[in-house]
Amino acid sequence: MTSPPAIEARDLRLTLGEGSAAVSILKGIDLAVAAGETLALLGPSGSGKSSLMAVLTGLERASSGSLHVAGADFAALNEDALARARRGRIGIVLQAFHLLPTMSAQENVATPLELAGEPDAWDRAAAELEAVGLGHRLSHYPAQLSGGEQQRVAIARALAPRPPLVFADEPTGNLDAATGAGIVDLLFARRAETGATLVIITHDEGLAARCNRVVTLADGRIASDITGNSGRDTASTSSPVSGPLSGAA
Repeated sequence: MTSPPAIEARDLRLTLGEGSAAVSILKGIDLAVAAGETLALLGPSGSGKSSLMAVLTGLERASSGSLHVAGADFAALNEDALARARRGRIGIVLQAFHLLPTMSAQENVATPLELAGEPDAWDRAAAELEAVGLGHRLSHYPAQLSGGEQQRVAIARALAPRPPLVFADEPTGNLDAATGAGIVDLLFARRAETGATLVIITHDEGLAARCNRVVTLADGRIASDITGNSGRDTASTSSPVSGPLSGAA
């Protein structure tokens, strides 16, 4: 029996503003993403890739079209219902980290679990941080962590609820090249362990090549869709971060 797509969008459109000030952002996106797939949304700034991610994650409502994400009909839901639908279904990793500065690493990961009613949130948060190489940083606050460490906390937070779908928006945008390479390896390795569908939004062709499929956007439309990509869904053996994860990254 074939699993339903993790994402299924038909004629998805997004228009911001009204009347003469209206701007068409997404112009009829048709996209189906299989469960367990690794997909890159590639394109330059202004191509619509971040807007598409916002719609696919329910952070922005489409102006028209149909959209099913992780079994939920996103097109039929209002803003509050979309927030509830994201819970447990979608994990998001952003380039700006968005950690709560007054909470420790463990608290940042545990809080979403507690809000979701998970009874073992504290222990699961510790286990997730251990898995990303930060078992020795549980009580540290974001200001006490390097950029790479903060991004690892963000990855742990996104994956801790075991969502079937994970989005990463320019996950290495605020990191140096060496640290970014280690973060990408970590993200793919953790995705492989959980079996989640991974969608990466990027303008980096090298990062996109890590995925099994690359969809390129241009001017709010899909310009190309290459499946069967030779992306490697594992940690790189040539990464500067290998074996036990370095706390400095």
